[in-house]
Amino acid sequence: MNVVAFILAGGNGTRLHPLTVEHAKPALPFAAGYRIIDFVLSNLVNSRITSIHVLAQYKPQSLIEHIRTAWAPWSRGPDARIAVVLPQTDAEPGMFRGTADAVYRNLDIIDRHQADLVAVFAADHVYRMDVRQMVSFHQERDAEVSVAAVPVPIERASAFGIVATGPADELYDFREKPERPRPMPTDPSRAYASMGNYLFNARALVELLEAANQRGDTDFGRHILPRLTRSHRVFAYDFSGNKIPGVRPHEEHGYWRDIGTIEAYKAAQRDALGPTPRFDLVNPHWPIRGGNYGVGTANPRDQDFGKGKCINMPQANQDGRSRAARQDKVLAAKARAATVEAPPAFAKRARLREATDEERHQLI
Repeated sequence: MNVVAFILAGGNGTRLHPLTVEHAKPALPFAAGYRIIDFVLSNLVNSRITSIHVLAQYKPQSLIEHIRTAWAPWSRGPDARIAVVLPQTDAEPGMFRGTADAVYRNLDIIDRHQADLVAVFAADHVYRMDVRQMVSFHQERDAEVSVAAVPVPIERASAFGIVATGPADELYDFREKPERPRPMPTDPSRAYASMGNYLFNARALVELLEAANQRGDTDFGRHILPRLTRSHRVFAYDFSGNKIPGVRPHEEHGYWRDIGTIEAYKAAQRDALGPTPRFDLVNPHWPIRGGNYGVGTANPRDQDFGKGKCINMPQANQDGRSRAARQDKVLAAKARAATVEAPPAFAKRARLREATDEERHQLI
């Protein structure tokens, strides 16, 4: 089953201003040298997805630089798995007009890779996920579209796409950010929310996006998904059933956070701190990659799960590290100006850069 992945990384993150004035939201530091985009990239790489395309647009330079350096084993060379794709702004129609439009304008990638399935994933969430388990669910249901979903508190549900499902996980209603979210029948205090992670049969996606373009529809959540339940086999994949090796007893089961606001950003960082974090950054069985070139994994020589061998992670050049340090200082100053505490990553990154491997694990 050949899977091509698109990561939607083009939004401007207005609710995270002033931190996103000069940087794309997925490029913001998280902790221990990681950027927010490292979580979705790690999940896809660990799941042996070998063709990953990051659709970027807003303030993309720091995002491009991070992928070029921290993800060099996967983003360089003739066998590169990760590529950053920008809109062709020097020709019509210019900038991406929405999430669906961004994928529509890159349908040639699907043809070029002869994809069977297309994963369209968000770039700004903190979580671990074995995508191959969702692929198996999709195949078992003979689905045309699968939407990853998770229960969220009803008072926060208006910030998400809300789904309603039948007894066989079939999705019969999708509403993007409703004012009055539909509660779950089994738990009125929660609603069933889309995670912004979708699987499409390749042919179905091409047909959907070509029809959407003719109608002028540009967004998956607002335009595409609400129409699908009347015309396609659509199912909701329950993320709480996704099993990840190496998760420790003190961690929150099925941890997933949408980094949509400064408050959510700070809360997720706190969840990753302390001796018994709700979300442990250290898991050698499912490593979060892309941090301080090995920090957060059992060994700074990161494993290539697809080939069963080790790849020596490259040392970032001094210019890249200096730029990262300057960016951290700017972001810290903006956080102070916004009357929020600076993220924990800012205080640690300088120490982590100079620490030995053993000291780094103690620092995180």
